Parts: sequence; structure tokens; C-alpha cells
Amino acid sequence: MLRGLIFDVDETLVYYEGYDHREWYERWVMPALREHGIELDYETYRKTVTGELPRSYVERFGVDHVEFWKIVDGVNLQYRRWMAERGKIRPFSDVGALEELKAMGLKLAAVSNASQECTEFVLNLFDLRKYFEVVYGKDYSNLDGVKPSPYLVEKALNALGLEPEEALMIGDSHHDVLAGKRAGMKVVNVTRFGEIEGADYYVENLRELVELVRKMP
Repeated sequence: MLRGLIFDVDETLVYYEGYDHREWYERWVMPALREHGIELDYETYRKTVTGELPRSYVERFGVDHVEFWKIVDGVNLQYRRWMAERGKIRPFSDVGALEELKAMGLKLAAVSNASQECTEFVLNLFDLRKYFEVVYGKDYSNLDGVKPSPYLVEKALNALGLEPEEALMIGDSHHDVLAGKRAGMKVVNVTRFGEIEGADYYVENLRELVELVRKMP
């Protein structure tokens, strides 16, 4: 029986107008790293984000990886505030579906590879935090536990008191699909940016998700 849903946040519930990953890193993050005497090129950074390299990889450059990610996440929070002031962070038009899903008696959680502060900031920006019983951003005690690792998803399942077969993972990316699968869950891919191979269900938007959930036992 379906009792809960675990959502990704960025590009599933909200989006960032005009966001370019490389530009963000080179314009916002690199200057902050240089202030701490850290030089890390974009390609190496990108590989740590995509999972080609572990988050702890930066230790090879003599950098404490926890401190490194705290610097990056601090910059990310500044960037999100800057974007929000300019109206460039937007909720997708279908996020009202969260209210319907909550009204159906489902337990909702949100998990993100962004920091806890960044994740809470964006959810609070659009008054979405109230729908979620728990919200988990990246955990500094286990930085390699970000998606596609199942760590954050399993943490959410435990907090909700749910078994994997009692919940669905909802997300837009390959990392979301892998994290959900590795946690033993069925996964719904929201195909705003195309279909991701390996999901159990595909919906174009959260309205379709509501309809999918209604048909489930």
C-alpha cells in the first residue's frame, strides 16, 4: 500500500531561470575558493557533482572536503538569494499538487543534493516547506551519501517510518532514479526535461502524478 512520497526539489518542484552550471561555478564559486587558496577547475568540480568522482576527491589537492563543500554551499545560498531577489527562481505551475497529495493522507519528504540551508531556502520561498514532514539536504557527515547514493532517501524513509515498498521516489534526473532504485523503491520520473531510463513510471507533470497515485492501491 502506498503511504508516502519522496521528492527531489530542484528541477522537480522549482527551476532557475537562465541558470548555467559552468557560468555559476566560474563566476560565483571559483572566486570564493581562491580566497581560501583553493584552485579547482570546472571539469574536476563537475565530475564530483555527476558522481564520476567522489565528493571527497578534493582531498587529493590538500583541501579538507567538508570545508570545501561548506564554501561551495555558502556561495550557492548567496546565489539563490541573488536569483530570488530578481525573480529568477520559479515554482513549476503544478506544485499545487503537493496540497492534493498531502490531503490524500500521504507522508511527504524532500531530499536534495544541495545543502540543508539552500533546500529549505527555496522551499520556504514559495511556502512549500509546510507540505513536507522532513527535508534533507546533503549531510556533511557523509558527503558521498548524496544522490545517486540511496543514503538521503533511506534517511527520509526512516524518518517517515516507511518501508521502501510503501513509498515512491519522485524526481527529474538520473541521480533520482538511481537513488530510489538503490533504496529498493519504485521511481516516478517527471519528464519535464525528457525521460530518464530505468524509472517505473513516467509523468509529464505533478498533476499526472496525482492521477497516477489515485489509481494505486
